[in-house]
Amino acid sequence: MSSTEQPQDHYAETAFRADAIPRQTPPPEKSVWGKLGSNFDVARLPWGHYVGINPSEFEYEYSGGWYRDYEYMGEHDFHDFNHINELRWSKFVDEDISLVYRFFRFWFVVISHGFSFIASGGGKGGGWFFSAIGVFVLLLLLTSAFWVNPDEPFPYDGLLVPLSFFLICGVATVFKTLFEKHSIRFYKSNQNWSDDVAFCRRSGLVKSFQGNFPFYEFDAFIEMAADMKGNQRHTLKVRHRYPQFSKDKHSGLPMEFTFPTDTGSIAERYAMWDMLGRYMDVSQPLPDIPRLEPFRHLDPTTKAFDEAGKRGRPATYWRDLYAKASEQELKQWREEHRQVVDAAPWGSRPDLMAQSVPGYGDSYTAEPEDVNAYGRFPSKSDRFVERAEANDAFPQNKRDSD
Repeated sequence: MSSTEQPQDHYAETAFRADAIPRQTPPPEKSVWGKLGSNFDVARLPWGHYVGINPSEFEYEYSGGWYRDYEYMGEHDFHDFNHINELRWSKFVDEDISLVYRFFRFWFVVISHGFSFIASGGGKGGGWFFSAIGVFVLLLLLTSAFWVNPDEPFPYDGLLVPLSFFLICGVATVFKTLFEKHSIRFYKSNQNWSDDVAFCRRSGLVKSFQGNFPFYEFDAFIEMAADMKGNQRHTLKVRHRYPQFSKDKHSGLPMEFTFPTDTGSIAERYAMWDMLGRYMDVSQPLPDIPRLEPFRHLDPTTKAFDEAGKRGRPATYWRDLYAKASEQELKQWREEHRQVVDAAPWGSRPDLMAQSVPGYGDSYTAEPEDVNAYGRFPSKSDRFVERAEANDAFPQNKRDSD
């Protein structure tokens, strides 16, 4: 739905405010919510007490992808094309394309991205790995030919192996480059971000196929998974606290949403939850991120915040920065911002929800002051402490400063 169809001067009565969370019932005793939520959860993140720092994930800080989309779409079309605007943070895409097209596009993306010499963000892609395999196979052929029959001429046919690998990876690199440059032409008409599965700022509701629920009925968890080699992967899950009302009718699992974050530290997951909370909290301005900058004047709280000079930045700060910055500069700023995220005081903060849900605070476990300790084996330098008590009066949260 276009922003021109929405009232711009007020929020719904159900809009979320962290200083006005109503009293709620305890979650069911035998639900998967339990102590942490599931056997794979390592932490439940606190409500409120915002730090005001945004995550480093490529969609939110210092990446040229959003600006390329913005330039091509134009400000008006970018509003609905973008997965996040001043009205909703969409979690579902409804594409008007056939299953056959989806099938071929899926394998096109897998092959072009998997075999390309370049990875997203300018790093090295899988093409180098596969090319190294080709060179290794050639060395095996040469070694075998030398030891078996050293008088035979050089086996030039063996060169076809690495050359084939280089050719395939080279073509994949070209296709990946073209896809990243021109895929938006396809998505402009077919990538329809749903308003029916989304976190909605104006109403304070989380909309889903299972129904619409208040945002304050959800909790954030850090979920851990491990691959066959034992490498850990941590994900931010936002899960409904009362699964008896929202569980999937087919799987029986509670409703939850995954929020992608930077592949780096666990602190990035905390920053994502902090940003989502500020996005939904209408007493706070919209998070100051590039993708939301074109819509700041459409949100009443943010507009008043900016007009009062509290933002401390020009109205087109992000747009102008990306128009002039090089990829090398963006990469440097991303690394610097990751350090800011890691150094922020995420650990041992009070939890406002403990005042609204009976027994909520009883389910805590000790939390490290450095939340990144969740992702490594605890050492003597890691200090685990109990979460502080939430004050009866809502504290003055830190405004966006990043």
